[in-house]
Amino acid sequence: METRVPIEELVTKVLDELKRLNYSYHSLCLSRGFYRKFIAFAKEKQEKYFFESLGASFLKENYGFDISTHKGAMPGRIRTPLRRIRILGDYQLHGVIIRRVIKKPAYVKPPQFDHILLAYDAECERNNYSKRGMRTKMQRLYFFIDYIASRKLQDVNQITPAILSDYVKTIYRYHEKSISAILTTLRTFLKFLYLNEYTQKDLSLDVPKPKKYYSPAIPSVWKAEDVKKVLQSVDRGSPIGKRDYAILLLVAKLGIRVGDLKALKLHDLNWNTKTIEVNQSKTGRHVSYPILDDIGWALIDYLKNSRPETYSQFVFIRLMPPYEAFGGNANLHNIISKYTRLAGIKIPKGAKHGMHSLRHALASALLEQKTPLPVISAILGHLNSKSTNVYLQTGIEGLRQCALDPEEVFNHEK
Repeated sequence: METRVPIEELVTKVLDELKRLNYSYHSLCLSRGFYRKFIAFAKEKQEKYFFESLGASFLKENYGFDISTHKGAMPGRIRTPLRRIRILGDYQLHGVIIRRVIKKPAYVKPPQFDHILLAYDAECERNNYSKRGMRTKMQRLYFFIDYIASRKLQDVNQITPAILSDYVKTIYRYHEKSISAILTTLRTFLKFLYLNEYTQKDLSLDVPKPKKYYSPAIPSVWKAEDVKKVLQSVDRGSPIGKRDYAILLLVAKLGIRVGDLKALKLHDLNWNTKTIEVNQSKTGRHVSYPILDDIGWALIDYLKNSRPETYSQFVFIRLMPPYEAFGGNANLHNIISKYTRLAGIKIPKGAKHGMHSLRHALASALLEQKTPLPVISAILGHLNSKSTNVYLQTGIEGLRQCALDPEEVFNHEK
């Protein structure tokens, strides 16, 4: 579908499309200024047409950013210039401006595909997909729906292998795991269309199947002494400190996922058996965690002296009115970040330091204690040891004692 036109003409079409898409006046003015500068750069290089290499050279010379060698998180200062360069490439290749991020509070479905998306959503609910899984699955699908709507398709029967191929070209820059997830979502949706007679042809067969290699990123790992510093930095005399301390202990010493932590209800705390009963949202498995001594006292302190009176049955709630559970998308990153700063811990550039990284610390500490991988998998709630094998590539200073009880992982002094 790619048709090259002179850069000035390409920029004019892009600006017209941005205006049609109701971009703000301020955004349009900034885009015009950026593209004027880019046109001047192209003339200086004696380039008549847009190429990705020309865009990369422009970013390198004007912003000091080399897209070919950059790794890690994208610097904030470069995101908008890079986005504007990619808009030129997308429009030249597809004739549309592809959305990369959903910013709307609620997705507005193209009317010609509304009934199909509602039917697909209902089908996924019947298949008992988790809400978290559905949220990411539908978001991936909405990008494709927006793409075919931008291509002026009015019916899913107008989707062709060539259109699928053009769409796949828009995601080639993504990480291989993201590409695999997007293609899987697309394949599942197209299969649904065929089986429910929305399309005459099974287009799922035309979606490419890249080879999959199980190579998860090496996790960032906390040092045991840094975990202790974080816990010690919590002001356990304040209501928020009491709540946060209990949360941090549950993640650091039991490896409970944040999603399961937020879903934890009062009746899940079995004080008679000293266990916490959890149905893991990610795996669907029922897991029983021990209420270790320090965790038990931290929970009691929070429940008796910090948790407000509320009808909510969730254990952990916001401490400001209305006293309700944390939001569905809350990752509690602000909690771990706050106490990391208070503890004076410097996080290496590129290292992850969210709540999930505390699970990594627990896994690596257990591994140093020579705990068998299947046992670590059971503690962390992994479906199989493949997810746990990645910790073989990490290492922290070994603990002197070897024990399977996670209470001893951080050498807690009773």
